[in-house]
Amino acid sequence: MEMILATKSGTPIIGQVASLLGWIMNGIYMALDGLFGIQNLGLCIIIFSILIYALMTPLQIKQQKFSKLSAIMQPELQKVQKKYQGKKDQDSMMKMQEETSAVYQKYGVSPTGSCVQLLIQMPILLALWQVIQNIPAYVGSVKNIFIGVADKIIAVSGYTDIIQKFITENNMTRVRLILDNEVATRDSIIDFLYALSPSQWESVSKMSQFSAFSDTIENTAEKITGMQTFGVLNIAEQPWNYIQAALAGGAIILAIAAVAIPVLSWATQMLNIKLMPQPEQQDGQNNPMNGSMKMMNTVMPLMSAVFCFTFPVGLGIYWIASAVVRSIQQYIINRHMDKIDINELVNENMKKMEKKREKAGLPPQKITNQAHQSVKNINKIDKGQSGKNVDERVKKVEESYQKAVNAKPGSITAKANMVRDYNERNKKK
Repeated sequence: MEMILATKSGTPIIGQVASLLGWIMNGIYMALDGLFGIQNLGLCIIIFSILIYALMTPLQIKQQKFSKLSAIMQPELQKVQKKYQGKKDQDSMMKMQEETSAVYQKYGVSPTGSCVQLLIQMPILLALWQVIQNIPAYVGSVKNIFIGVADKIIAVSGYTDIIQKFITENNMTRVRLILDNEVATRDSIIDFLYALSPSQWESVSKMSQFSAFSDTIENTAEKITGMQTFGVLNIAEQPWNYIQAALAGGAIILAIAAVAIPVLSWATQMLNIKLMPQPEQQDGQNNPMNGSMKMMNTVMPLMSAVFCFTFPVGLGIYWIASAVVRSIQQYIINRHMDKIDINELVNENMKKMEKKREKAGLPPQKITNQAHQSVKNINKIDKGQSGKNVDERVKKVEESYQKAVNAKPGSITAKANMVRDYNERNKKK
């Protein structure tokens, strides 16, 4: 698995978001250093993860609200699908689309509601990952530590080939030199230096090509090692290396601490998955998508544990910290969601929808006739299993809608309601 390190990401949107998050990360580092004299990258990663995921809580709540409504809508949506199952003609497809849209309108949500939240969160999460693995690119104080050594290496004739050979021989798969006019850039050399483990720093200092400034390399190694030490582990080292050292007669305590990283990564992600709301099975049938999700929820934490053995400890700490934060966040959200009445949630959505339409000078949506009649037609398909529950929900949602569109006398909504009621009375005549 090949990755580029400390050069800033140039990917559109993700690169800009990463720069913003990097500014926050740099602020955390400077605050810890200035206020407490602490220069510890592992602690910075934990605080950074807590802060970013806390700021994303409103997005999580919105997504959970949509999921809660989606669970209620699912039986009705399935009935629409069942009603038009096997019908491929254009007229049936249009009616199916209309009735599906009617269900979403009845609950005051958009079919793309969940996608919007994910589209907002995805660039943030990808940018967060960029900052965690590319700390020198975003934290100037860390980058400055490497500049002296990087400049001396660049002054050595043939330094690009020397560094490339070292990367290949030491199987440093997370580093790839970026060339400019066939020579590695200074940022690329900083990438290489930041990825070095303590034992690799020692090997670099002993290279004959760099013997003239070996003392500078050793001083830099000592400083960055102090910043990368978290507990008894170095965040640049791989857990597997600690295990191999223990098998060869090294410290057992370090190996135990190293093994704890992948184990905790698996355990915390499993906890997070357990706290996430799980989709309910409808009509006693096994949903293939639910089965795939269960398989993924089992496999993904195991994969992260396997990756943790060969990834730097720092990335494992990030996975653990983010999973713990998400678990606490999810527990709080679950308690909040349990207190929300589904009818109040629909009522809230309806009010927001009507306010948007009123600002745009549009009349209220006529879903009391169109959407409700469509849903009643859907419910005629299957009364034996869940028709009663659906009818009860329809009645409650209708009451919620009426509350939502009750407007102040003289308002645009009130006038539009009067016109709608007048038209309905004329139809009855």
